[in-house]
Amino acid sequence: MYKSDCTVLIVAAGRGRRFGDPLPKQYLPIAGTCSLRRCLDTFLGVAEIDRVQVVIHPDDAKLYAEAVAGLTDARLMPSVAGGDTRAASVVNGLQALQLHNPDKVLVHDAARPFISPKVIGGVLTELDTCDAAFAAVQVVDALWKAEGSLVSAPVSRDNLWRAQTPQGFRFDALLRAHLAYDGDAADDVEIARSQGISVKIVQGDTANFKVTTPDDLARAENFVRAQQP
Repeated sequence: MYKSDCTVLIVAAGRGRRFGDPLPKQYLPIAGTCSLRRCLDTFLGVAEIDRVQVVIHPDDAKLYAEAVAGLTDARLMPSVAGGDTRAASVVNGLQALQLHNPDKVLVHDAARPFISPKVIGGVLTELDTCDAAFAAVQVVDALWKAEGSLVSAPVSRDNLWRAQTPQGFRFDALLRAHLAYDGDAADDVEIARSQGISVKIVQGDTANFKVTTPDDLARAENFVRAQQP
């Protein structure tokens, strides 16, 4: 039986300006282990993953070396330098993968440390029958439009989802979409949709949150402690 080839592209080139710490958030320790390393450990624990490519900021070579210290899995490829924007970083990673020409690619934010094998598997399964799929959770909070500091109108939560990663695609289709796209984007789904690619939603996990602020870091620390016996 033919086995499709799948690569994970972890985007770890951000500077974390919203976080306010000189150390990029993907390298900040969470109960002793940084977010990037937690992502790597999880993805490398999934047998269906054939290789993992990490895109880092050019100034972070030492931080990256410390994060991956002790990892001997041959599926972890040498890191690639990112670009000025998230989209540019993803393009750099995709172009570095062209030699391997994988069938599928999963793009994941390095600042989402608690991605689970279940969510990864869900995205991979959908990619067997569609061109793109990504993890997301339905919006449950009340939503309001505002004018300045005053609310103006409620927003229906019907059919609204909060995007997560991984976001999975046919490799060739995502590379073509990025090369045809001009500018930055919130995520790779936006770029795929701009080129008419249909994208399937896969149930995500509330634990798969992004560490963006100090409050998120505290939440992550509490999450790890709650998992310990």
